[in-house]
Amino acid sequence: MGAIRQAHWLVAGLGNPGPGYRGTRHNAGFRVVERLAAEAGARFAPDAHESEAARADLAGSSILLLKPQAFMNLSGPCVARWLSALELPPERLVVVHDDLDLSLGRLRLTVGSGPGGHRGVASIQAALGTKAFPRVRVGIGRPGLDEDAADRVLGEFRPEEQSLLGETLARAAAAVQCLVSDGLAAAMNRYNVRGMPETGAPP
Repeated sequence: MGAIRQAHWLVAGLGNPGPGYRGTRHNAGFRVVERLAAEAGARFAPDAHESEAARADLAGSSILLLKPQAFMNLSGPCVARWLSALELPPERLVVVHDDLDLSLGRLRLTVGSGPGGHRGVASIQAALGTKAFPRVRVGIGRPGLDEDAADRVLGEFRPEEQSLLGETLARAAAAVQCLVSDGLAAAMNRYNVRGMPETGAPP
């Protein structure tokens, strides 16, 4: 635990534990931090506070990547306990999560806003007693007219969405790295844009 205390940032991806939820839209946050871990050559393992954690060096900073293993609406206590154990302020927490209000392919970096109906974010804000932490919101698209929101977030991405999903997850991981290395304002300027860039073009 002593080495873990030296982490400069805590990056928490939100999702539901278990293989049955792996491919669901609600688990976009898990998939972004898994991508960050893979790019850094790090591996997740069961750790304290009902979580899986991976230590990684990103953009010259020591990061603890976190996947809370409580269900989505109970994510807050796990994140709060880790933030306390790392002795980090809320400003050094980045929460990555799915967002129904953004189309697939869109990202939005925010700080200080309400949960927007996202129960995982609401749980973290309640546990910390503050909204003052950066969030990387990953668009998963609004439900159709005949589709319930709960069914939407717990449904899997369609085969024809997989290519765009891969690009979106890659951009979300890059947005986290930009936030850590260059600050929130720079990351917002670069990634809070409409639509997707052309393949191979800078975001």
